Amino acid sequence: MSQKRLFLIDAFALIFRGYYALIKNPRINSKGMDTSAVLGFMNSLLDVIRREKPDHLAVAFDKGGSAARNEVYPEYKANRLETPDAIKIAVPYIHKILKAMDIPIVEVAGYEADDLIGTLSKQAEKAGYKTYMVTPDKDFAQLVSENIFMYKPARMGNGIEIWGVPEVQAKFEVEDPLQVIDYLGMMGDAADNIPGLPGVGDKTAKKFIKAYGSLEGLLENTHELKGKMKEKVEENADLGRLSKQLATIMLDCPVQFHEEDYEMSTPNFDKVQEVFQELEFRRMWETLSRIYKTDLGISAGEKKQEARDKKQEARGKNQEARQGEIQEGFQFDLFAVPPATSDNKNTFVETGIKNIENTPHFYQHIDTKLGRKLLLEKLLQQKSVCFDTETTSLNTFEAELVGIAFSYEKGKGYYVSIPKNKIEAQEIVNELRPFFEEKGIEKIGQNLKYDLKVLNNYNLKVEGQLFDTMLAHYLLQPDMRHNMNVLSETYLQYFPMPIEKLIGKKGKNQRTMRSVDLALQTEYAVEDADVTFQLKQIFEPKLAENDLTDLFQKIEMPLLRVLTSMELEGIQLDAKFLQSLTAELNKDIIQLESAIFRKVGKDFNLASPKQLGIVLFEDLKLVEKPKKTKTGQYATGEEILSKLADEHPIVANILEWRGLVKLKNTYVEALPKEVNPKTNRVHTTFSQAVASTGRLSSNNPNLQNIPIRTKRGRQVRKAFVPRNENYTLLAADYSQIELRIIAELSGDETMKQSFLNGEDIHKATAAKVFNVPLDAVTKEQRSQAKTVNFGIVYGVSAFGLSQQTNLSRAAAKELIDSYYETYPTLKEYISKQVNLAREQGYVETLLGRRRYLKNINTNNSLVRSVDERNAVNAPIQGTAADIIKIAMIDMQKMLDAGNYKSKMLLQVHDELVFDIHKDELEKLQPIIKETMENAYKISIPLLVDVGLGADWLEAH
Repeated sequence: MSQKRLFLIDAFALIFRGYYALIKNPRINSKGMDTSAVLGFMNSLLDVIRREKPDHLAVAFDKGGSAARNEVYPEYKANRLETPDAIKIAVPYIHKILKAMDIPIVEVAGYEADDLIGTLSKQAEKAGYKTYMVTPDKDFAQLVSENIFMYKPARMGNGIEIWGVPEVQAKFEVEDPLQVIDYLGMMGDAADNIPGLPGVGDKTAKKFIKAYGSLEGLLENTHELKGKMKEKVEENADLGRLSKQLATIMLDCPVQFHEEDYEMSTPNFDKVQEVFQELEFRRMWETLSRIYKTDLGISAGEKKQEARDKKQEARGKNQEARQGEIQEGFQFDLFAVPPATSDNKNTFVETGIKNIENTPHFYQHIDTKLGRKLLLEKLLQQKSVCFDTETTSLNTFEAELVGIAFSYEKGKGYYVSIPKNKIEAQEIVNELRPFFEEKGIEKIGQNLKYDLKVLNNYNLKVEGQLFDTMLAHYLLQPDMRHNMNVLSETYLQYFPMPIEKLIGKKGKNQRTMRSVDLALQTEYAVEDADVTFQLKQIFEPKLAENDLTDLFQKIEMPLLRVLTSMELEGIQLDAKFLQSLTAELNKDIIQLESAIFRKVGKDFNLASPKQLGIVLFEDLKLVEKPKKTKTGQYATGEEILSKLADEHPIVANILEWRGLVKLKNTYVEALPKEVNPKTNRVHTTFSQAVASTGRLSSNNPNLQNIPIRTKRGRQVRKAFVPRNENYTLLAADYSQIELRIIAELSGDETMKQSFLNGEDIHKATAAKVFNVPLDAVTKEQRSQAKTVNFGIVYGVSAFGLSQQTNLSRAAAKELIDSYYETYPTLKEYISKQVNLAREQGYVETLLGRRRYLKNINTNNSLVRSVDERNAVNAPIQGTAADIIKIAMIDMQKMLDAGNYKSKMLLQVHDELVFDIHKDELEKLQPIIKETMENAYKISIPLLVDVGLGADWLEAH
């Protein structure tokens, strides 16, 4: 019989880790709650259950800190920041979930989870168990033995790590894991505010342990030490002893390991789902169901309910007898029935969650000419109709219509199937044309830009007012996800049919929609239209409540049509030029490699972080104490190397090499593959609902991240050219628009006057800050002023400024202080913005676009500072985004009204790129400049620089 295994989970270690892993992209539900901490913890917990299928499992929590340690050392953990509000909120939910999952919670007032886990681990070991302590905390290494292991959960692409005795010996360079306590006592622990011995770090602690075996051995032999080290160790002997005491995990806590209390148990699925619904954990629910049903092999009918009831009764008696030892203790019944999952006919019937199987609906398939005629008559009587296309591909240029669904009443809808034959397909589309071209009918959809582009393949232009539920929700909750299934589950508590049910999962065996049974097509397609129609009824009043209707109707919806036109138009690419650029880049890369290898004195794989780390930090010894990654490799990321580039030329060479390789792989070799074979042009896709600031993003290909700071990066733009010799490219770029908006929003008269005088703002700032005449400003002074101008509203600190310039930290602080003296109103504005955000929980652009800041009032300074910066810069970035969107709408109206041959092709940050017919150039150039400069009136003039060229680089 195999040895039983117990998994003990360090709750707060995983909760904090999960929360901070998502800190840059937090998970916010529709109520505005940050669910990152719960999500992160649950991901780790379910991963352990899925991977390990443990026999026994429990979760340990701290409760009130360590009374014993605080008694001997009141400063213990006193340096820790206030727990983020999101974690405080998360803990009760995690308790609820664990109770619903029948997973024991271990917590005792005055004891830390480390001590509870340590005590239980040793007791379980005596009972013949293998115990796995699930935690990333290195302190647990002291407990490792032949049957006790550290289990470090997977994170950020790295797999799990299991530390047994050999791994601890190697990591800490000790003979016995118990010596880890001596290591921690000597070195201290900044996270727990354990002082350690002054001057003793990682290497010195390991050296002392090798020489003397323990802290006590060191203190007995201080006569062998020399100089200041001898003095420090002797003077702080008591501090070392105290530190070792604080670092020692207690093994005598008031908890007892009774194996029946820790047996894995079948969750109460109804209760779990109830909590998940409240948190809006849709995918998590599917994951949990799959793990328990499939991975753990739970099946129905193999064990009688009577047997389970007896177990539960016995468990209850045990629990009563041991009340106080453990909050919850349950047993694992492998044969209980979980609720049906999404591939089961009776999905969610037991839990009351709605889906197509249990919700009354009338979805009709229309496949005759008479049926389509009658449907058209009905459609033309409506004021508002939702439609949804079903196609053969996500690529709009390849997509063929399989069918179109319509819904204009909750629970009802119709599906018109479209045959493969192109002539017949066009005939059916033409029959429906009067509806799509009727301007008096509002057209509702989810991600309507896709549908508009597909219908364009059938020479059909959708007229009338549009309502895109994805974009409506984007304005309401910019930090949430916006796909239809998420919105349906969140706002309607309805689970739509997954696409996988129709065509299977992604891969070679995935079918196309055309091969799906028509009855199933109908249910799926009309359900989408029905759900989207219902979401519109919810979102429309919410937009009005939040004063977002104008932004939605006058900017986002008209922009959707503009982007549709731009994406359909595409841009010409000079593939031959990119081939020549590839050859040049290859030469540059080889030359850089040779130079690097000469300086190092050997060849190695530059693309290998491991090999590079060894070369830089072992062979060349560039840094005395280099940072390492979680896996123990030397850290060689761009942030690390950038700090070393000025001091070590070889590092600058490596960064340049990386930049060239990335440029070649990401753009120079990849762009020709993006040329559409039908149009011979590149068609990027603009996303309106990604960046929470309101800015557009682009992908397939991403044309907004082409590097322009390097010569080779700029050359990529040279590959974008006019359609033929009768055209030229025109690039129109807003000049310093964000700084102008800063001046407008802050009302700083000094800054505003510089713009009104037509001064170079960076030069004008330098003159004032450095107190020199305008014509005496040096290039370096202007550069430093420019860095401050752009950095100040993004919360640049003296340290950050010193990193971006050649200034010392003191000089950087002086420069920032001088800057605020020059622009005093700006400093006041920044303070007011933060206070406003604290009061109302959000900030707005000049046009009313909102950015919600859920952590603006948290006590955790690290988390709060992110939202404080966003409170200042979101209105600036967002207003700039709104203004260029208005300019795009106005430009497209003008081009359409004049029936011009010239087209607007690209939007990249503050720049618009046009393909201008040479016959129209003289007329359009001033119109473009004027239209952009007058898109939105502020008290400071907006200026636009216009350039022309035979390629994008020349025009820019």
